[in-house]
Amino acid sequence: MSRNLLAEETSPYLLQHRDNPVHWQPWGPEALDRARREDKPILLSVGYAACHWCHVMAHESFEDPAIAAVMNELFVNIKVDREERPDLDVIYQSALALMGEHGGWPLTMFLTPAGEPFWGGTYFPSTPRYGRPAFPDILKNVAAVYHGQADKVQENVTALKTALDQLSRPQGAGTLAVEQVNAAAALSYRTVDPVNGGMGGAPKFPQPPYFRALWRAHRRTGSDLYREAVTVTLDRMCQGGIYDHLGGGFARYSTDAEWLAPHFEKMLYDNALLIDLLTEVWHRTGSRLYAQRVRETVDWAMRDMAVEDGAGRFAFASAYDADSEGQEGKFYVWTEAEIDDLLGGASPVFKQAYDVSAGGNWEGHNILNRRRSPALGSDAHEDALARGRAALMAVRNGRVWPQRDDKVLTDWNALMIVGLARAGAGFDEPDWIAAAETVFDFVRTNMVEDGRLRHSWRGGRLRHPAVLDDYAFMSLAALALFDVTGKEDYLRQAGDWVQTANDRYWDHAGGGYFLSADDVTDVITRSKTVADNATPSANGIMVEVLARLYLATGDEAHRARADELVGVFAADEPRHLVGMPSLTTGFALLADAVQVVVAGDPDDAATAALLRAALDTGVQDKVILRAPPGRPLPAGHPAAGKGPVNGRPAAYVCRGATCGLPVTDPQVLRHELGGR
Repeated sequence: MSRNLLAEETSPYLLQHRDNPVHWQPWGPEALDRARREDKPILLSVGYAACHWCHVMAHESFEDPAIAAVMNELFVNIKVDREERPDLDVIYQSALALMGEHGGWPLTMFLTPAGEPFWGGTYFPSTPRYGRPAFPDILKNVAAVYHGQADKVQENVTALKTALDQLSRPQGAGTLAVEQVNAAAALSYRTVDPVNGGMGGAPKFPQPPYFRALWRAHRRTGSDLYREAVTVTLDRMCQGGIYDHLGGGFARYSTDAEWLAPHFEKMLYDNALLIDLLTEVWHRTGSRLYAQRVRETVDWAMRDMAVEDGAGRFAFASAYDADSEGQEGKFYVWTEAEIDDLLGGASPVFKQAYDVSAGGNWEGHNILNRRRSPALGSDAHEDALARGRAALMAVRNGRVWPQRDDKVLTDWNALMIVGLARAGAGFDEPDWIAAAETVFDFVRTNMVEDGRLRHSWRGGRLRHPAVLDDYAFMSLAALALFDVTGKEDYLRQAGDWVQTANDRYWDHAGGGYFLSADDVTDVITRSKTVADNATPSANGIMVEVLARLYLATGDEAHRARADELVGVFAADEPRHLVGMPSLTTGFALLADAVQVVVAGDPDDAATAALLRAALDTGVQDKVILRAPPGRPLPAGHPAAGKGPVNGRPAAYVCRGATCGLPVTDPQVLRHELGGR
């Protein structure tokens, strides 16, 4: 007897659907075997817990007994949490794109019993609207085609499978040059909205990898056009409605071109990446706004996103939903009357600052934002606004909260480790660095099985094989902690994880890293991608990881693998490089890295002052090495053999194979590194 089998899953998204009348099954051999036995096509539905339109389709269709009966009669129905199985999601999103359709979630794909796609879409309404046919009609038509037009189905399957396999065999140009990277940055710049920032019009996504690449292009070329593109974007985001002005943290994206109205879900990865980018840009601009947003966003993550393991360690949950009490954004919005009642005589100043009116700025309510005056005001003005925010926050905390997706994902936590470590160093917040180390320890302790990383943890239960992102991002996290703390254990751990990536994920025939390990058997193809999306491309990040490992250890094997990896995806035309900013950023680091070597006794205050100066200028675009007495630098390093000067600790700034003169004054070092 068929039934819904999601109750034993760990994913909050899958558990949201455990009471549906649909006979959902998790992805696995049992579901595929059943499809073969019953000769039924598979209806694959992919989404995630914080996805607004996933909820809409669930309420309209999956909770409707009549529609569920059609699904159960005609299909084997499988639910997948895209955050738990990104390797599955990328396959079927790619298949949909090959059909000429826009991807997204919920993803609705129709597969053969072997898991091969033959048709699909995203959201389908329960009744005909939005120019889309009704979901029940689609179900009946697809089932009829599957059983009555087998040749047509097989034709689609063969074409899609061939195309998917070809996507995993990119024909790279073999070489890349910094000039091409700069040309790609120029093309990216042309897509930036000069007034509101961000790429293009509505909707607008934060896209930190792209703006990191533009910022690095500014640093390389000196172009103020790139600098302004980044700062306008960050200014508008930090003061827009996409930012939660009461609780901290950024929403997933803005539905409009002005950053006013978000889809209100908050994702860990967006905030981790934005903490890192804001910190990097703050190092050069000194923006009070960026400093405040970093501090508030870190506070939000530590307060609202922490998930404990019961042994004194914590990591971070994945997301907060957009909806509460069945309404999108209800938790976050306000009426003018509510604010007047709460703030009394202080209300007019607060309302003017935060764009509050009787009619509201969004569906009759007010999304707090400061788009009208992006710059921060005087200390007295900001203190008054802070008191108002605290009063509203106290009331908001008593509302019905959106659901928190409290599963811990290895790759997303790695991004937050990177953000916390680098921001902690930049803002001289040792507690943030300590938090990054604690999360790192959580992953190493709780999310390793049989010597290998796993992808997801919830309530003490590990699930799903690691994907390349887990190894790439955790290796970067280890290297960020090595930069900030100098602890050799982090460098060794990064090397071990890179070795696993080389052993289990590298394509020994065509080069590049697959998303899935070589012993993952439930995917129809092993995807290999380099395009950055909401998170950076793991292949792109691996270029940076390999570059940093090479610079820190002098191991030529890391440089050779980085060069090989770049060659797999390199393109002759800059326009083809625009979509891979993490790879081009990693390549630029490899090609022309800045290394700061601090030689001196680690217990000497003068050594600490030089390290502080190096950290004050950021670690995102450089590598920091410590050379205490008795610990030589790798053989062949341009600073090998250099040490203190006349007994005084000294720093050496190296670019490529050349190091500058020794620097013993921290202020001189800051200036040489371009600090404020």
